[in-house]
Amino acid sequence: MQSLNQSLKNKVVDPRGRARRAASLIRLNGERIMRIIIVVAASLLLGVASLRAADAKENWEKNCVSCHGKDGKGETKAGKKAGVKDLTDANYQNSLTDEKMAQQIKGGMKEGGKEKMKPFGDKLSDEEIKALIGYVRAFKK
Repeated sequence: MQSLNQSLKNKVVDPRGRARRAASLIRLNGERIMRIIIVVAASLLLGVASLRAADAKENWEKNCVSCHGKDGKGETKAGKKAGVKDLTDANYQNSLTDEKMAQQIKGGMKEGGKEKMKPFGDKLSDEEIKALIGYVRAFKK
């Protein structure tokens, strides 16, 4: 009985054991908190990415579909009249850098003094233009 009492007394009074258990709990809670932070941050980033995709699609439908068509092939009445290029054509897309596309979206396009595409630099932000370029790149076959 005395050895049992001594054993219990050592467990209750041993400050090193308490400190180790406290440190272990702190470590576990810290790891849990970090996991929660990572999950929340990833969720926010995915939400922002999906909003950008939605904005790009919305901007495409609002500003580009009348000439380029929903599918990017340019087979609309206005697209045929303006001689719009097929944005699903891999060779055509490979010939354009993102910078060149951004320049064309911002400043529009003219040929022989005639406007082929109106500028959207005053309607779309740089971020919206970048997202729109990503949207157009997805047409590539």
